[in-house]
Amino acid sequence: MDPASNWFLDWFNSPYYHQLYHYRDEREAELFLNNLLIFLKPARDVAMLDVACGRGRHARILASRGFDVVGIDISPAMIAYAKQFEDERLHFYQHDMRLPFWINYFDHAFNFFTSFGYFKTEREHLDALRSIAKATKPNGRFILDFLNVVYAERNIISESEQVIDGVSFHQKRHADIKHLFKYIAIEDHKLHRRFEFVERIAKFSLDDFSRLFHLSGLEIMNVFGSYNLEPFDLDRSTRLIMIAKKR
Repeated sequence: MDPASNWFLDWFNSPYYHQLYHYRDEREAELFLNNLLIFLKPARDVAMLDVACGRGRHARILASRGFDVVGIDISPAMIAYAKQFEDERLHFYQHDMRLPFWINYFDHAFNFFTSFGYFKTEREHLDALRSIAKATKPNGRFILDFLNVVYAERNIISESEQVIDGVSFHQKRHADIKHLFKYIAIEDHKLHRRFEFVERIAKFSLDDFSRLFHLSGLEIMNVFGSYNLEPFDLDRSTRLIMIAKKR
């Protein structure tokens, strides 16, 4: 197997991932969820699924609002961390989104902060969407928060370097016809060790998602371009946030 095809397994289980992305805080997640819940107006007794939940920052906020929430993630390290927050309304499971998980159970499913587009083939992405659709009740909603690849590619920073708590992160970015890439070279000066990781995100457009969603039994109902739920603009929006309904 090509090791790069499962780059996320190594990178997301690394402590350096959280060190590099430490700025992704609870306030950012709560702002987005506040806007989203006002728009969706979910009933108090609904069940929610957070797909690729990471350490559970979004799932924890949703559960604190009184919803029954399940978070799934492929990373054992992420789920091990998230499980400390479990209670009667919040549960976490290690699970690959490409595989089926609970059928016709959830009223709402979420995939936050570009936690999609990681797989090598379109078939794998379609498997993931079909699994999410199957987990959702008929007429349930699926919200996918992705980057706007047009904006991201036009504003790409080819190279950057930063030092965080004695660890140097040297990042190089580029794009090809199908993917956005980020190569991360890490120098841990305390351990005198060097590590290398890669991120690869598929360049899915709104049209791509419309087609994949249709094949998965989902229909896009609303599209936004920011966490303030501003209208999507191909040239100026930083995000591509889609709200779909299960047919």
